[in-house]
Amino acid sequence: MKTLLQGLALALLVSTPAFPETPDEAALRVLDEFMTAFNARDAKTWSETLHYPHVRIASGDVTVFQSAKERADQMDFDAFAKRFNWARSAWLEREIVQSGKDKVHIVVKFARYDADGNATKTFDSLYIVTEQEGRWGVKARSSFAP
Repeated sequence: MKTLLQGLALALLVSTPAFPETPDEAALRVLDEFMTAFNARDAKTWSETLHYPHVRIASGDVTVFQSAKERADQMDFDAFAKRFNWARSAWLEREIVQSGKDKVHIVVKFARYDADGNATKTFDSLYIVTEQEGRWGVKARSSFAP
């Protein structure tokens, strides 16, 4: 009898659909994936956390990337690390300021760290995360980071 009840309980767990993510949960998950891939210096995976065309507003310029391949091909993590004395980055703050069924605006603050674990700079930014064709990704970023 105990085995039968355990089997029924397992069947209920397996057959019960997981609760779908809310737009806010999906957007924050994408930012986690973005940061994980960035810190892994994985240009391909990082570029796949974005939607295209992807817009970045920073350093007085607006840059538009047309594809994940274009973005990945242009990202040189070794040069980035050398230029900014960078070993990794981390979110310090993430605040959802507007949210709809397929778009979330998130005000963030992130830090760049050197190899010794010291924060070298912090930056405020706005990330716009959207759902397109069933997938969430970062559509645009406006940052005070160079």
